[in-house]
Amino acid sequence: MPMKRVLFIRPGETEWNRVGRQQGWVSIPLNEHGRQQAARLANFLRHLGLGALYASDLRRAQETAEILAEKLSIDPIYDSRLRERNVGLWQGLTIGEITEWSGEEYRQFRERVNNFKIPGGEARFQEGERSQSAFQDIEKHEKDVETVGIVTHSIAIRTLLSQLLPDYPSSGMPLSNISVTTIYRNEEGNW
Repeated sequence: MPMKRVLFIRPGETEWNRVGRQQGWVSIPLNEHGRQQAARLANFLRHLGLGALYASDLRRAQETAEILAEKLSIDPIYDSRLRERNVGLWQGLTIGEITEWSGEEYRQFRERVNNFKIPGGEARFQEGERSQSAFQDIEKHEKDVETVGIVTHSIAIRTLLSQLLPDYPSSGMPLSNISVTTIYRNEEGNW
């Protein structure tokens, strides 16, 4: 029996989320509100029958997964391929600072969202290849698990959804901290 349901979970809030700083691969911890968000989500998820929990190895995702895992009695599996997009030299900056200091590069980024390689970082399609590879391995490994949770980041979630769901809007959807986006496999075996 293949996986039937996947819950994509965005990590809880960090101080950098609060002030609009690009986190990328920086190891930012959850703030107190983010820890509370994860604890409340854990209470909700315990009734959904999660059989496995995967997470990005970035600190904010690990902390979220640990809080969930404690309530769910599941050991999380960490995978660096589920990391957020590497935003290179833009890590730690706000959008305002990026547009002020790297205006031309930011304009190119907005025009070529999937193919623009952020200086010192990666292009969105590269992040997509990473996260899709991780998802395919999860599908292969969790053949006997009906519901899987994946704690990953907003760009990774949007990229995976656009790869898995043919009607997913190209502009994506807003994903707040600790949001849960659920997909399920239909009778034909498609997501």
